[in-house]
Amino acid sequence: MRFFEFLPIIDWVALLVFFGSWAGYAWYAGRGHADGTTLLHRTNLYRRYWLMQATYRDPRMLDGLITQNLSATPAFFSSTTIIIIGGLLAVMGASDRVNELVVGIPFAKGTSVEVFDVKLLLLIAIFVYAFFRFSWSMRLYTFVALAIGSMPPPESFADGTFDREKHAKRASALVGLAAEAFNSGLRAYYMSFAAMAWVFSGHAFMLGSAAVVFILYRREFRSDVLTVLAN
Repeated sequence: MRFFEFLPIIDWVALLVFFGSWAGYAWYAGRGHADGTTLLHRTNLYRRYWLMQATYRDPRMLDGLITQNLSATPAFFSSTTIIIIGGLLAVMGASDRVNELVVGIPFAKGTSVEVFDVKLLLLIAIFVYAFFRFSWSMRLYTFVALAIGSMPPPESFADGTFDREKHAKRASALVGLAAEAFNSGLRAYYMSFAAMAWVFSGHAFMLGSAAVVFILYRREFRSDVLTVLAN
């Protein structure tokens, strides 16, 4: 019981709303991928078109450059995440002074230093998760490079020695997995903004969670990009 008394009831409710919103949206978006109604699913079709075209090319330098460019984005976010985690750890070292500054904000609800540290730990945990997703995306792109590099020459596909469809499907599936890992890491970045609202109050935390999920839904299911790619 003392464990549950550490935080006010409103903060426990806000945490439940936060993780429920995150997990619920991830599940819902996963269903959307299967139904073909999300941005990730639509771009996966273009990844399939790309890798099918790669089976006709020789040499495949263009495909290698595309893979390298795609892997640069998760590499950037991965290194940036490390810097953010280091900054948050530094803030924890001076959490008492930072908490005093937050308490001075008119609409912020004052808390103890221990509770403030818990809020910082949540942010750190979110960015640690994001780091692992981004780094996994980077590694998956190395597998994509291997899949492209191991493709037989176009002549071997043309004479039926190797199955063109099979090689394109395998490579595009790897690219799709890499994109999905990057997408979940980026989603963690979005949710970190909701977690930042917890510094002010539990009500702001819940409102931020709902707002972020709404933005994610609009980007994934109702964006102009999805409309363009679907036509």
